[in-house]
Amino acid sequence: MISAYHRPTRITVSLPNILHNYQLLKGLRQRPVFAVIKADAYGHGSLPIAKALEAIEADGFCVAVSDEALELRQAGITSRILVLGLTDPQDACLHAQKNIDLTVSSLDWLKKAYDFLKNSSSLPLNVHLKIDSGMGRIGVRDTKEAQAIIDYIKDHQDHLTLAGIFTHYATADSSQANCKNYVENQSQFFKEKIDALHLEVLAHRPIIHQSNTALSFWYPEKTLDAIRLGIGLYGCNPSDGEVTLPSDLPILPALSLTTTLSYVKQLPAGQSISYGATYTTEKDEWIGTLPIGYADGLPRSSTGYQVLIDGHLCPIVGRVCMDQCMVRLPYAMPTGALVTIIGTDPISGQSLSAESLAQYNHTISYELFCGFSPRIPRHYLN
Repeated sequence: MISAYHRPTRITVSLPNILHNYQLLKGLRQRPVFAVIKADAYGHGSLPIAKALEAIEADGFCVAVSDEALELRQAGITSRILVLGLTDPQDACLHAQKNIDLTVSSLDWLKKAYDFLKNSSSLPLNVHLKIDSGMGRIGVRDTKEAQAIIDYIKDHQDHLTLAGIFTHYATADSSQANCKNYVENQSQFFKEKIDALHLEVLAHRPIIHQSNTALSFWYPEKTLDAIRLGIGLYGCNPSDGEVTLPSDLPILPALSLTTTLSYVKQLPAGQSISYGATYTTEKDEWIGTLPIGYADGLPRSSTGYQVLIDGHLCPIVGRVCMDQCMVRLPYAMPTGALVTIIGTDPISGQSLSAESLAQYNHTISYELFCGFSPRIPRHYLN
């Protein structure tokens, strides 16, 4: 999809805010921090963000799939990269050549990968053993299989290196008692697995990492050798407001979404607006049209959500269309007036957060960010 540069709708990403968030957590926890920039950095733009972070010597990056890692290498990123998802074992040589770390979740995968590596002259493939401590997604649960993977790596150190062991938490972003208990259950499970493994057979000790954004924010005592900073990198509360952010972590939102009024007219009482005629004016009303719709990632269910225009909160009326939507104005505002959907209104200083728009649409900021279409140009503040 082409980016619509000749339309006023745009996403602005503050690179200084992203660097602030990264350095803030790294300074507080005194551990290496890997920036999670999967899914195009949660819709913020992975390449500009990776370049900005590498310029301050960030410890490394995490992505979801191998193509995201290869894109970073092709763009000249040289820092450590870990692919968190599973990769086809036949691509092991390519990732070894590019010095990209891969996740291993079974002995069978490792053996298949080695079959491709054994006749290769590439560097040893760095792998991170994934332990499923309770997410139920990918990862080893059986101690014997985990040890078998470690022993296999020990016996094939010419082509394999165990760079890390990690797990992922399912409920660290919740204040509910059952969720807090589940965090403790996962923590105990992972600790018991690590304690039971004979890591001394390896030439080098792997890094042990379990902290995602939520765990690093609200369970700092569980920080091990490294942190994987995801949604917090972009200045969002991983609980979407359910849990208050720690006072020593004043993270800054990195993304704003703005557009302008493209058309303004007064409609008489009794006039319906948009598809389905779900909204009808009760009196003479000033209606403004915004050049943004659900094809851009503004959820169709945003009807009623209030945006900021010249310091005024203006509700979206009628159904959100594919490319446009309409808002009710307090008076005849001029076309070209700035509309803030996410971010701070320059007139009033009021702010609208991504979390508030996500909550209004019964989703989370992660999904909202990832849904913003490439049709919206990204502009970067340096």
